[in-house]
This record gives sequence, C-alpha cells and structure tokens, in this order.
Amino acid sequence: MSTAGKSLFLNDLSLSHQEAWQLLERGAADRYSPLHTLAVATVTSEGTPSQRIMVLRASDRANRQLRFNTDLRASKVADIGHDSSISVLGYHPQAKVQLRLSGKAVVQTAGDDVETAWEQASLYGQRCYLADPAPGSVVDAPTSGLDPAVQGVKPSPDQVRPARGNFAILLVKVELVEWLYLAHSGHRRARFAWNLAASRWDGSWLVP
Repeated sequence: MSTAGKSLFLNDLSLSHQEAWQLLERGAADRYSPLHTLAVATVTSEGTPSQRIMVLRASDRANRQLRFNTDLRASKVADIGHDSSISVLGYHPQAKVQLRLSGKAVVQTAGDDVETAWEQASLYGQRCYLADPAPGSVVDAPTSGLDPAVQGVKPSPDQVRPARGNFAILLVKVELVEWLYLAHSGHRRARFAWNLAASRWDGSWLVP
C-alpha cells in the first residue's frame, strides 16, 4: 500500500475497519500471509484460557465470520461446548498491524459448508484426521498418531475416507475487532463493536 493510502486508513475509522477485514481475507487466501495462521483461544471447563495456532480457511466480512477446520475430538471442541466465547489474535509484520478479535464460536459436523470444506482439503490435510488415538491423548512414546501405511506418503481417497467422521469446521461469529497499527511516527488503535440492535459496527479510537 502506498504511503498516501496508508495515511488515509490510519486516520479514518471506516477505512481502518475495512483494512482489518481485507488483511483477514488475504490471510485466508494466501498460505504465505502472516495472518494465514492465527492464535485461537477458548475457555476450558475449569475456566482457564487455552490457546493454539490454527489455519484461517475463510474470512467473510459480510457475515462477520471466520472459518477454521478442526478435529471433532480436539479439546477446543469440548471447550466451545462448555463456553462458546472465543478470541482470535494475529500480527502482520509487513502491514504493521495487530488484529485482536472476539466473538462466539460454533462447531459444525454436517451440512453443505462442512462437505465443501472437506472436499477443499488436500489428501494430506484430510490425513490428519486419521490420528488414533485422538489428538491430545497421553501415549507412551512419540507418535504422529497415524498408521504407518499413510505416514510419510500421499494417501489415497479410500485411505482418508474414514477420517471424515473426525472432521468438523469451527465458525467464529466476530463481535469485536481491535486494530492496532505500530509505527515510529505514531501508533494507531481502534475498536469496532458489533451493534446487534442496529446491525452495524460501532467504531471508536483508542489510545495505543
């Protein structure tokens, strides 16, 4: 982005909000983007925060939604079943932007969106959901959890078909976006909260 373009969104709430979502959209589409992998935090049944890095698969500004893929047996799924509150954090060093988002999460295991996400995953990606025992299980020795027949090789569609039962999508309905731009010339920080009654984003500047 040009210096002139950058100065525009640095001093305009609407453009800052637009820039935040554009970065997320590029993050979902570009595997080399720093925002392709984000820190996702849930709350456990014990009330403690739990974080992990996840690949951003889709960003939908119109519906305020982010999509991630997940193993249905993963601990975060249980967390979301207990408390759907979720936080997502990312930093783009080239854009000098930190994004902190929060909202409500839901896990889906069936439906057109899930089937599409499964079909879009590569065979290598689908293979991850074959892990046995389940992710997070205590084991006696280091292991990938994969059967030797599919470890280190590209699996066939028949080999990964059983993994579909462990596959799910994690959808985040974003309710709050905090945007922080870091620069020697002066930081900028803004907060955008979804106003449900008015169906709009309400933005305000914050001191960085």
